[in-house]
Amino acid sequence: MLTLVVLAAGMGSRYGGLKQVDPVGPHGEILLEYSVFDAIKAGFERVVCVIRRDLEEAFDQHIASRLRDQIALDYAYQELTDLPDGFALPPDRSKPWGTGHAIWACRECVSGPFLAINADDYYGPHSYQLLAQQLQHADSPYAMAGFRLANTLSEFGSVSRGVCSSDEHNWLQSVVEHTKIEKQGSRIVSQEAPGGPQELSGEELVSMNFWGLQPSIFAELGHQFQQFLASNPGPKGELYIPSVLDQVIREGRGKVKVLASSESWFGVTYPDDKPRVVEEVRTRIQRGLYPEKLWS
Repeated sequence: MLTLVVLAAGMGSRYGGLKQVDPVGPHGEILLEYSVFDAIKAGFERVVCVIRRDLEEAFDQHIASRLRDQIALDYAYQELTDLPDGFALPPDRSKPWGTGHAIWACRECVSGPFLAINADDYYGPHSYQLLAQQLQHADSPYAMAGFRLANTLSEFGSVSRGVCSSDEHNWLQSVVEHTKIEKQGSRIVSQEAPGGPQELSGEELVSMNFWGLQPSIFAELGHQFQQFLASNPGPKGELYIPSVLDQVIREGRGKVKVLASSESWFGVTYPDDKPRVVEEVRTRIQRGLYPEKLWS
């Protein structure tokens, strides 16, 4: 059984609200519903939403009531106090621990191959088809869908992206997390790149947190989360899944296949992104990719 794991516990600080349940479709559909629709068509049979417990009521209202007739749906809870033995919650910590910790939160309820995605991103049907085909092989390595950087930026502020490099056989060689990439006129600049500000071409292949994974990742996440906590990351440090997989590759404990998606990504990082997202969804309905009423 293929499982879709949806990372939906983020606080939405740049968006200014609970963007995971903000409607963008003509009948109140949220962006996540289009992702689930695409996943079902690609052969996924179960969805696990990783949320905070204080979001459960909102998800029950906006997600469960629509989706439970379409696909098996469960929750996993990303909690600040979910820590390895020997570690305690720092008193100044209120921010979630990051995407690596969010996936680790599924360790008790996911036992087969799965695809991890962001709740507030649109990846398109082709991306789900690529990863479903890859994950159905019994000996499948980890995998990711890559997107062209220039097609993943916001006009309204900086974004965080994992910039990837791969070899001639499409094996991922490295992924470097850039936490503040922004447009500056015709230029694209990573303000907090390793070593200082760095200009990017826009042609770089980036991770949009669209990862095909196996249950073996949970032990790796637990190990690296312990290392992360021991490094004293401060009140805002996060364990990013691209960084986890980068370490797996560098230390020879696994491989990641890069699958280039033909889709254009879009998402709702900032409030001003929403009109574009609404228009992109409307355009795809007009093209026949989705019915006007998604679950009719």
